Amino acid sequence: MSIFKDKTLLISGGTGSFGNAVLKRFLATDIKEIRIFSRDEKKQDDMRHEYQAKYPDVAHKIKFYIGDVRSLESCRSAIPGTDYIFHAAALKQVPSCEFFPMEAVRTNVIGTDNILTAAIEAKVKAVICLSTDKAAYPINAMGITKAIEEKVAVAKSRYSGETKICCTRYGNVMCSRGSVIPLWLDQIRNGNPITLTEPSMTRFIMSLDEAVDLVLFAFEHGQNGDILVQKAPACTIQTQAEAVCELFGGDKSQIKVIGIRHGEKMYETLLTKEECAKAEDMGDFYRVPADNRDLNYDKFFKEGDTKMVTIDEFNSNNTRRLNLEETKAKIASLEYIQNELKGIPNVAK
Repeated sequence: MSIFKDKTLLISGGTGSFGNAVLKRFLATDIKEIRIFSRDEKKQDDMRHEYQAKYPDVAHKIKFYIGDVRSLESCRSAIPGTDYIFHAAALKQVPSCEFFPMEAVRTNVIGTDNILTAAIEAKVKAVICLSTDKAAYPINAMGITKAIEEKVAVAKSRYSGETKICCTRYGNVMCSRGSVIPLWLDQIRNGNPITLTEPSMTRFIMSLDEAVDLVLFAFEHGQNGDILVQKAPACTIQTQAEAVCELFGGDKSQIKVIGIRHGEKMYETLLTKEECAKAEDMGDFYRVPADNRDLNYDKFFKEGDTKMVTIDEFNSNNTRRLNLEETKAKIASLEYIQNELKGIPNVAK
C-alpha cells in the first residue's frame, strides 16, 4: 500500500517538467486523483491528450483545473478535497525575473501565500513547496523571491494547524523545461557551436527523478517548517557541455563562451553557513529545522551561537565534483537523453 493510496494530490504548475515526472511516477499506482492546477489551457490540453494516449487505463485519474496561483480565489476553488499539495508553480528564468521582478513577486511570493492560505483553510494534510539553490544568498530577483517564498512557508507553518508545510531546495534539474541541455542538443543538430556562459562556473546537477525523490523525502520525513536539500554533486559548465558533445557528436573545440547572463552567480549554494550550523544530516539529505524562536528580542540577543564560526556553507564549489566521465554517465542515464539518442522525439515540458 503506497502513502498515496486513495488520496488526492494537487500539483500547482503541474504542466511543467516536475508535474510530468510526478504523473509518470504515480499515475499507475493506487493514488485516487492527481489535480493539475495551472493557467495555460493549451499545455493542459496537450497533457490531457498525451496521457490519454499513453496511459488510457489510468488517465481518468488526472483532473485539470484552470487557475492562477496569483489569485486566492483560484486556489480556493481548486484545493478543497485535496489531501496533499506539491507547489511547483513559479517564475524561474533568472534573466526574465531580472527584467520583470514584480511578476516574480506575484507568482513566487504572493502565489505561495495564496496556495498556503487556501491549503490551511481546507485542512490539507501536507504542502511541499519547491524552492531553489538560488534562494540561498540570493543576488537575483528569481532567487530573492524564492527566498521570500521559503520565509512565507516557514512563517505559515507556525500556525498551520493540521497542515504540514515543508520546502525543498535543489539545484539545476537536467533537461527540465528551459534548461540548457535541450538548447545544446538543438545547437548540435543545427550544426552550430554549443554556447555557454562561463566555463569555470559550477552548478549542482540532478535529474527530474531525483527532484521527485527529494519532494517525497520531505513529504515522508520532513517536519513542519523544515527546509530539505539533497546532497547533490556538481560539475563545471564546461564539463557538462563537453559531456553533451561527446554523447551527441558535437565539436568540443567549437564551444563558444558568451559571458555571464543577468543575475547569474559563479557558483550556487544549497545551504548557507547559518543553515549548516543547525542542519541535521539525514544520509543523502540535509534537514534544516524551522527557527521557532518567538519575538522576544531580549532572549534573542542574549543567546548566540558559538558553533557558527566553525561551519562553512554547502555550495557547488565544495560539494563532490563530477569529472567528465561521471557527468557523461549521469546525463546519459536520463530518459530524455536516452530518447534523444534513440531518435525518439521528446514532448517539450
